[in-house]
Amino acid sequence: MATPTAPDGRAQLPPVANIQMVDLKAQYEAMQQEVDGAIMEVVRSGAFINGPAVKNFQAALERFLGTDHVVPCANGTDALQIALMALGLSPGDEVIVPAFTYVASAEVIALLRLSPVMVDVDPRTFNVRAEDIEGAITDKTRAIIPVHLYGQSCDMEPIIALAQKHHLYIVEDNAQGIGAEYTFSDGRVQRTGTLGDIGCTSFYPSKNLGAYGDGGAINTDSLELSKKLRKVANHGQGRRYYHDLVGCNSRLDSIQAAVLNCKLPRLAGYNERRNRAADFYDAHLQGLTGLLTPQRQENSTHVFHQYTLRIDGGRREALQEHLKEAGIPSMIYYPVALYDQEAFRGTAANKIDFLPNTDLLTKEVISLPMHSELDEHTLAYITDSVRTFFDR
Repeated sequence: MATPTAPDGRAQLPPVANIQMVDLKAQYEAMQQEVDGAIMEVVRSGAFINGPAVKNFQAALERFLGTDHVVPCANGTDALQIALMALGLSPGDEVIVPAFTYVASAEVIALLRLSPVMVDVDPRTFNVRAEDIEGAITDKTRAIIPVHLYGQSCDMEPIIALAQKHHLYIVEDNAQGIGAEYTFSDGRVQRTGTLGDIGCTSFYPSKNLGAYGDGGAINTDSLELSKKLRKVANHGQGRRYYHDLVGCNSRLDSIQAAVLNCKLPRLAGYNERRNRAADFYDAHLQGLTGLLTPQRQENSTHVFHQYTLRIDGGRREALQEHLKEAGIPSMIYYPVALYDQEAFRGTAANKIDFLPNTDLLTKEVISLPMHSELDEHTLAYITDSVRTFFDR
């Protein structure tokens, strides 16, 4: 039987079965014995809440991030909410957030009766910039939430300068960027999540450092803030049954911490393999009219939580259908701007109804499979399928 060919005469690769956006099963199988042992150790100990596994993970994450204080919590959304609660903001205070991001970044602002002020982003890096933020600052602005979207740091040095000038807090949403490094103009290098006043991350299973359920963490170098964060996350109490403020109940359970203790030492390797996959995509998707590969900043590494393309000319949905027919999953993160979400539409908090770059990205972005278990054969099949779409 003759080998199928693409319209340009290239030989088409045979289909690859069961391609995953994120392959958690294969990742688990590579460390099954260690993970199973760690989980059973927690079960046998009975220390399911705030047990040794949680304390060990807290210390290990502090070392990894290079931060003084980590407060584990139940999930990444809780991390953002607890961070804002610890800052002592008042109802009506404004918090600047990118309009192109997951809803949690703005949801927690509105939940606390603060005012989310949504701003545009860079169309190539997908991240909020100082110039996007500056025009939105008013006398009611109290904080900025930069989101390190898809795994690459925002350009933080000018954002930090802006925050210092206007006496604003910075709460980093590092849910997609754990392990990324930012280089300042003086050569200093810091991990994302440690660049502002408070960093927040998520250990949702599909994240680069994912648990086997929900989980999150908050970090800061401020002793005073760390004490407040711990109180807020623990019913507002510094010691049992003595409640100094109204808090919430948000804990990382010991079984999830045990899993994360197994995976944290592997995170650098996971991120390296994601970068190799991204390099393959970059190399094999060049020269296609109407397709833009992700832009990498010189002053930030990228951990590629997602590998996100831009497809112009209104062809994104057609490409997605073409990939589906080839057995290749894809996702659109995010198809609706925050200001167009029904939850925020027409509210006093939503001060804009159109941002050009955000509007463009909601129509053009599409993410290809990205995880640490992708092999070259699968990557070749995916890129060949994308090229076939553009060559026809």
